[in-house]
Amino acid sequence: MAEETDVIVVGAGLSGLVAATEIADAGKRVVVLDQEGEQSLGGQAFWSFGGLFLVNSPEQRRLGIKDSVELAMQDWLGTAGFDRDDDFWPRQWAEAYVAFAAGEKRDWLRGMGHRIFPVVGWAERGGYDAMGHGNSVPRFHVTWGTGPGIVEPFERRAREAVKSGRLTFKFRHRVDALSITNGTVDGVSGAVLAPDTIERGKSSSRNAVGEFALKAQAVIVASGGIGGNHELVRQNWPKRLGDPPKFMISGVPEHVDGRMIGITEKSGARLINRDRMWHYVEGIQNWNPIWPRHGIRILPGPSSMWFDATGTRLPAPLFPGSDTLGQLQYIMSTGYDYSWFILTQSIIKKEFALSGSEQNPDITGKSWRMTLRRATNKGAPAPVEAFKSHGVDFIVRDRLEDLVAEMNKLAGSDLLKLDHIRIQIEARDREIANPYVKDAQVMNIHNARRYIGDKLIRTAAPHRILDPAQGPLIAVKLNILTRKTLGGFETDLDSRVFGSEGRVIPGLYAVGEAAGFGGGGVHGYRSLEGTFLGGCLFSGRNAGRAAAKAVG
Repeated sequence: MAEETDVIVVGAGLSGLVAATEIADAGKRVVVLDQEGEQSLGGQAFWSFGGLFLVNSPEQRRLGIKDSVELAMQDWLGTAGFDRDDDFWPRQWAEAYVAFAAGEKRDWLRGMGHRIFPVVGWAERGGYDAMGHGNSVPRFHVTWGTGPGIVEPFERRAREAVKSGRLTFKFRHRVDALSITNGTVDGVSGAVLAPDTIERGKSSSRNAVGEFALKAQAVIVASGGIGGNHELVRQNWPKRLGDPPKFMISGVPEHVDGRMIGITEKSGARLINRDRMWHYVEGIQNWNPIWPRHGIRILPGPSSMWFDATGTRLPAPLFPGSDTLGQLQYIMSTGYDYSWFILTQSIIKKEFALSGSEQNPDITGKSWRMTLRRATNKGAPAPVEAFKSHGVDFIVRDRLEDLVAEMNKLAGSDLLKLDHIRIQIEARDREIANPYVKDAQVMNIHNARRYIGDKLIRTAAPHRILDPAQGPLIAVKLNILTRKTLGGFETDLDSRVFGSEGRVIPGLYAVGEAAGFGGGGVHGYRSLEGTFLGGCLFSGRNAGRAAAKAVG
């Protein structure tokens, strides 16, 4: 006979932990299942930079940033571009989420011990008109402690619930099917996998040593997206972004494979917006990989010059940090799946950060001493310097002639012509001393330095790329890095899943990336960034509270 509980949560990532702790705090019994081992608790959130989208926060106000719900909603809608009948619930989620980000989100987290780095980042700056894509103001709040710092409050709450007997973890339990009785989802079944203590992120064994079945009044799918499954990414790749890349690297471990999404869809759940996805264009191959095809994203400041594979500068406003999917669409339109940064040592020192908790030991380790050293060191942060020394995508040379020759060698082609690249760099360099500049990227640099946060730690003083005093010259080959699934299961504001006939499936909920971070695609076509972790928090909280009420 199957074991019984009140609620089952499939997935022990951030959204699953949030849902489970809300259920346990309501006095209900909850079982959390995950195919990985206990060492992977927290899922992809653990590896993140810990960025959170907040609106009109104290951190913003202290830096002189004027924000509002109205401005944030204008930015969200301009970015999302909702234009489908299927966007009804995603838009409801967007309005609710922006209100959450401007309201109780910060205080709710702070009450659990969460803290924020004082300098607010400015991601996805756009560069189109006021109603187009991008953040009008800085809104990217970095968790003090990065990804582990956002997981910790919920892991602590979960551990306390385990001690009280309200929450049970069942690791190495792979769900293979949902059970449905008279149209109501009332449990799961699957395989018990062999114990595996392999390091977090590495590929674990799939050897089955037993079977299990579990019954409940509600099941919450919190299984994540498809970013580790390149075949599935290519199957869902939208025509608007051109042909899918021949070469991609992975921003998530291999077990982020979309398997549970397929199982849930086969059970009748309605999956929408599957062609909407979020992949980065500033990916570099990890010289010290943890998972297969492990890539890291560069979080660039605004000064690096960006060239496509043929050596032509990306058009305005596709500058570093402006429009990730716009850049992806342009790059794929060239017929190649990579591009280049050309920059100086002065730029890499001030402007390069690497996404991920393991790439930011100062903030992850909550060390103010190390963080201050980042701003005062002669070189770039130690993880960046390590990539510069060991990364296969980095080239360092004193002369442009030598740099371009090595770029061609690395690409295995002769696409890059020295004279073509030199003319573009010299033209940009002439604008640096011009107070009436017409180069849009140089305008962008000046605009960034008007914000005190960028001027202090994220934007190098304007200088000529070919100034030997700012060197050496650096080139970085940029790859497509898989990351997030923006579509997902259509849900109402309680995270209840709709079936193919447009009616809620009793007993079934979906949260986090499996639900497109809310509603089946709260971001629409594009993200403002800092919104993925927040979507996990908000959808997990809504589902946990709703499920706890529903089970009586």
